[in-house]
Amino acid sequence: MMNVSLSEQYMKAIQESFTQLERKVHGKPLIYLDNAATTLRYKKSIEDLNQYYLMGSANVHRGVHLLSEEATTQYEQTRQSIQHFLKAKHHHEIIFTKGTTESINLVAQSLGEMICKPGDEIIISQMEHHSNIVPWQMLCEKKNLNLKVIPMTESGDLIFDEFKKLLNEKTKIISLVHISNTLGTVNPIKDYIDLGHQYGAKVLIDGAQAVAHLPVNVASLDADFYAFSGHKIFGPTGVGVLYGKEHLLEKMPPYHGGGAMIEKVSFEKTTYASLPHKFEAGTPHIAGVIGLKSAIDFVDQLGFETIMAHESRLLDYATEKLKTLPSVKLIGEAKEKSSVISFSMEHIHPHDIGTFCDQDGVAIRVGHHCTQPIMDFYKIPATARASVSIYNTKKDIDLLVKSLQKIMEFFS
Repeated sequence: MMNVSLSEQYMKAIQESFTQLERKVHGKPLIYLDNAATTLRYKKSIEDLNQYYLMGSANVHRGVHLLSEEATTQYEQTRQSIQHFLKAKHHHEIIFTKGTTESINLVAQSLGEMICKPGDEIIISQMEHHSNIVPWQMLCEKKNLNLKVIPMTESGDLIFDEFKKLLNEKTKIISLVHISNTLGTVNPIKDYIDLGHQYGAKVLIDGAQAVAHLPVNVASLDADFYAFSGHKIFGPTGVGVLYGKEHLLEKMPPYHGGGAMIEKVSFEKTTYASLPHKFEAGTPHIAGVIGLKSAIDFVDQLGFETIMAHESRLLDYATEKLKTLPSVKLIGEAKEKSSVISFSMEHIHPHDIGTFCDQDGVAIRVGHHCTQPIMDFYKIPATARASVSIYNTKKDIDLLVKSLQKIMEFFS
């Protein structure tokens, strides 16, 4: 399917791969524009997950019988697919977690404990998701560290010159979002990684919003860590990925203790397993990992040239249409944006916007989107947010706009 233009027939085939789109909401066809929160599940991903439970269901890495060997093979094939997808050097640099949140916590607790001492500094940005704020605050409180924040402009761009001012020899960790879940800003993370490395800092990138929308090459980025969640890329919930450079993962202590992550256990001393198993204690979400492979393969087959072109057209179209509505104010118009539009409507609470849209079958997100510092920056309590994906069309945008027009008429 690589580089195929999105003809009506081709779009129909894509949409048929997502059975959720067959639903009706309040008697109307579902228009799903909440992809930044979670994408819909790819049909084959669900089928593979179910097949594991129906016909296999054995544990991985722990048996010589056929069911266990089959599960282990499928589980490790997903790891290899993700290695290829992220362009990582080694498959053992791919760690399975519960999601982006756990991946960030793993790095904060393991790397942070290892390299940070009182008075050291950690840098994040003003547009981070709470999952990339709270773990660092917890580490700072525990180890008496200082948390520094890169400010942003009214348009929703980070201020690189201010980042330069924050860097010094005390900077140990930098953790930044690749694409903002609230503003859609695509940050030039390569610039931040390169400059951070000049000061000896280790850099983690929150890629939860990026992996389904643009290509990621961790080797060329030179990212020390990169994290994402399966449910943001058409895969199962409860499974995520942490990429980490081999030499750092080798040095880092385990995050959890238990089965599978050990080499030898005695009451006097325990030695740990080699990568990646050192960070995968206990029985993992085997079905979720197996289901994730099909989702990754789906994106690979589509190709990012196709995905980016389609979503860019939708984003431009939606932006143009929303700007024609007199009471709508767009929140965040960064130079580089991806697939997310946050907006407010004069004298109308976002929760009312979401409720009215839902009655028309249009699913959008309302609230602070786990980015309360962004809301504080714009001096608003919440926004409405529409976010597009590969299965959305201009018709979906038209129906959103139509619903918003009805809301304006009702509240006038």
